[in-house]
Amino acid sequence: MVPGAKARPVQEFLNVLLYRPLAHLLVLLLYPTPLKPHHLLLFHTGLVLFAAWLLLEGEDLWAALLLQLKTVLDNADGQLARLRKEVTELGRYLDTELDLLGNLALFLALGARTGAWGMALAAFLVFTLVQSYDFNLERLYREARGFPLPQAPKDPDTPGLRLLRGVYRLLFGPQDRGIEALERFLQARLGLSRERFWDEAALAGVVNLGLTTQLFFLGLFLLFHQPGAYLTFALLQALYLGLWYLWRIIRAIPSPR
Repeated sequence: MVPGAKARPVQEFLNVLLYRPLAHLLVLLLYPTPLKPHHLLLFHTGLVLFAAWLLLEGEDLWAALLLQLKTVLDNADGQLARLRKEVTELGRYLDTELDLLGNLALFLALGARTGAWGMALAAFLVFTLVQSYDFNLERLYREARGFPLPQAPKDPDTPGLRLLRGVYRLLFGPQDRGIEALERFLQARLGLSRERFWDEAALAGVVNLGLTTQLFFLGLFLLFHQPGAYLTFALLQALYLGLWYLWRIIRAIPSPR
């Protein structure tokens, strides 16, 4: 594992193969400098907002390249924070909420560029749901095996931190609770094996549709000047989630004795 990389039961393939090693090279250069992880975070958020504007203007190649650079920097800020032991509660909330801002800007640009506003809104909701499953299934995986949940750092209480906490609870709390409630209901109602229903294979099904993979494919579609095709790709993930659920249920049904 790359030093400073986030430890997870299942890793996103493209991160391991490409973006994380590139980010580590950057971290080696930045480590002795006064640059802080949140500086990188603010910079790559600016990049994705600029990429959204380029997408709107039809500058697809530059938008695609900036999105890949954003992913490298997104990996680098976390690696730098962990290596320097500068992981903070404020940074965790800021990272999640600024990612949401960047994603929203991209889908607004896709809607304006294609004129398919309804399709863009639906695709954004599916996109966000997939990212939430990635987060919540890892928690259930750890719980099913008695592994300790990652302990988030606690910062001194400030008005800014309270604001970010409140925004997180407003935007992400309902979907986190909804996903967890559905998962627990299905597992209990159908008598599914906890170890099979929440295992590495189940995790891999959503981890590999994480933000890195999504921005990679958006960049790929933009290289061929097909922003509307990416919206279709994102919407098809709703069908994928349904089939993924069915597959998980079937394989987690206990064998008759």
